Amino acid sequence: MNDPINVELSDRAQQLLRVLIERFIRDGEPVGSRTLARSPEMDLSPATIRNVMADLEDIGFVVSPHTSAGRVPTVQGYRFFVDTLLTVEPLDGIQIKELRDRLGLDSELEKTELVESASNLVSRLTRLAGVVTLPRRDQAALRRVDFLPLSQDRVLVILVFNDTEVQNRVIHTGRNYSASELERAANYLNLHFGGKSLTSIRQLLLKEMKEARKNMNDMMAATLEVAEKVFTKSSQDEDFVLAGETNLMEVRELSDIERLRELFEAFSKKQEILHLLDQCISARDVQVFIGGESGYHVFDECSVVTAPYSVNGQILGAVGVIGPTRMAYDRVIPIVDATARLLGTALNPEN
Repeated sequence: MNDPINVELSDRAQQLLRVLIERFIRDGEPVGSRTLARSPEMDLSPATIRNVMADLEDIGFVVSPHTSAGRVPTVQGYRFFVDTLLTVEPLDGIQIKELRDRLGLDSELEKTELVESASNLVSRLTRLAGVVTLPRRDQAALRRVDFLPLSQDRVLVILVFNDTEVQNRVIHTGRNYSASELERAANYLNLHFGGKSLTSIRQLLLKEMKEARKNMNDMMAATLEVAEKVFTKSSQDEDFVLAGETNLMEVRELSDIERLRELFEAFSKKQEILHLLDQCISARDVQVFIGGESGYHVFDECSVVTAPYSVNGQILGAVGVIGPTRMAYDRVIPIVDATARLLGTALNPEN
């Protein structure tokens, strides 16, 4: 989870904030002191409730809309609620089995089909937008690389990863390379970099190029030139599958046409979402970005819940749900977390 807000609240203030946020998430209407006083969970007088509400407003956890005497939670209020007051129960065995069946784990699905299935599943279960990144080749171990000269200055690169996945790329070199030169380059790279991730290979190549540039022989220069073009990060290395984005059109807080247009434009450009999902991957745990915490204006009225999925301890991507800040976090978080775990299991080549 994200770092909690360092604020101390009395027990009654915490109870009132929890009841207020749960009521607002359920009904979508500002919550007033009379409504709270009638709640069976509150054992406080209306006067005490008003005083506590005023205190919560002073510290920025709730705010009163202009058109109502009731209060609604702020981003800070939601953050305290999620980190301190929220009880998240993991899915039980029956729910996990149902999730597994609906994800189609027992059928022979390709990687992309599994990712699409996971995105559709979290979208259907939450009635929000589901997003799942495709497995990142950055973290996959390279088994071997081979080169095949093509016409002019083009070279076909054949990359074989740890799960027998094969990727072909065509690179443009600065000059024509003979088959023997390319064979020597491939042998060198396989010897020194086989079994390492693409991220590690990029870092090692940069180090070698910096250290050896002055004294390298022709073979080494040719190898590093070709390798640099092969292992340069490509936009194709990162992508995601989005499902259920039209569900957001039915959310009252996001129904403004201009806001929806900005959201759908962000979905198409992808950079903002990929950056958020990368933060999830770096944190190696469930993450909840509420409103402006994402760092992107387009998500100011949204919350994004993400969880990484991994194979053999290596994180390959993330599962996420995008919705309004007024989402049922207690339902969404375990669904996202369980789906990420199941997806990692399904992608394990040893299964």
